[in-house]
Amino acid sequence: MRLGPHLHRIGNDVVAAYLIVTDEGITVVDAGMAGHWRDLLAELESIGRGLADVRGVVLTHGDTDHIGFAERLRRDHGVPVHVHPADAARARGEVKSKPEWGGTKLGPLLGFLWYGVRKGGLRTTYLTEVVEVHDGQVLDLPGAPRVIALPGHSPGSLAVHVPIADALLVGDALTTRHVLTGELGPRPAPFTDEPERALESLARLADVEAKWVLPGHGAPWSNGVPAALAAVGAARG
Repeated sequence: MRLGPHLHRIGNDVVAAYLIVTDEGITVVDAGMAGHWRDLLAELESIGRGLADVRGVVLTHGDTDHIGFAERLRRDHGVPVHVHPADAARARGEVKSKPEWGGTKLGPLLGFLWYGVRKGGLRTTYLTEVVEVHDGQVLDLPGAPRVIALPGHSPGSLAVHVPIADALLVGDALTTRHVLTGELGPRPAPFTDEPERALESLARLADVEAKWVLPGHGAPWSNGVPAALAAVGAARG
């Protein structure tokens, strides 16, 4: 799905990952689930590019619905996978999260679980090697993505600001489709380790200038960062 000349999405509003596309190559932000591999190949083919154009993966955090095909890219195609050090063990499968679920509704919950089964969520391949990245770092990858640490959803959650794409990719720092309740619009994400800390971390995004706010779950938000943050505050009540 093309969002802009340098910006594509794979997956859907249930689980999404993103491609930053430049003449120098492609940066993948998050890796969905294992079954999104076919989505990646199809999107690359649609723009006349291939796996050889992928220069790196940046993970917004180490949860299983964000690392899906990352190890396959690293192992089979030599693509480095970048993650915050506080989530490196999580991405390697060495530690498990114990998040707060919050409220649920049966229909959306079953839909999310069924989508995960269809997309290989039960056959996650964890990372064996990662490249650690840090708050404020501008990565030597296509689009020059900048790392913004957002601890709370997980210890090493981060956002990725890509000015060339006019985009802020936030992982699960917020959601625009609550996968457990079906509620739409920017709001706190479920499965969060430290909900209060996650909300506090969002203040670090207040000065980011970007049209697109792109979560790992939910529709792309095109009304800018301030409006997204205000909507999260309103949804929290």
